[in-house]
Amino acid sequence: MYVDDIIIIDNNNLEIEKVKLLLKTKFLIKDLGKLKYFLGSEVLNNENGICISQRKYCLELLDEYALLGCKPSNTPIEPNLNVSCEPSEKDPLLFNITEYQKLVGKLIYMTLTKPDISFYVQVLSQFMHAPLQSHFNLVLRVLRYLKGSPGRGVQFVKSDAFTLNAFCDAGYGKCKVDRKSVTGYLVYFCGSLIS
Repeated sequence: MYVDDIIIIDNNNLEIEKVKLLLKTKFLIKDLGKLKYFLGSEVLNNENGICISQRKYCLELLDEYALLGCKPSNTPIEPNLNVSCEPSEKDPLLFNITEYQKLVGKLIYMTLTKPDISFYVQVLSQFMHAPLQSHFNLVLRVLRYLKGSPGRGVQFVKSDAFTLNAFCDAGYGKCKVDRKSVTGYLVYFCGSLIS
């Protein structure tokens, strides 16, 4: 049995119905109506367009790590923090790296609707093979940051303007470990963040 999801989007409802009829002639399909939930993301319609949020996933993640009752953090990571990769007596290697890897993987999935944590998750994902206790503490801090706004998502705004804007920033040689450059970018289409 194969299960595939498809979203049909068009300005013309008649064209959508034509596509659905064509699909019904070839496949056994079930129309679930207006999009509300897709691949773990909630799709909320509002007067400005649609908002995609992972509120349920975020709350489940906070519950899994017993952080539902914690005090939220104002920032994902302290500003100008230099993350070390060298173990020490005060900061040993994690005994169970699998737990760290799973949590960072879950946070990578969260970046779909939480672009504000993308940079921090990218930094922490560099230590997947030899994470320190301090790295795990930083990942928990990112979770505490998410506690402050679990329902915030990405808004796609209705717009007649056909514009494409891109912004880029780079930190040349910023990484203290390997002196690699770190680049970040944002791409907006019709006023909505797409990448």
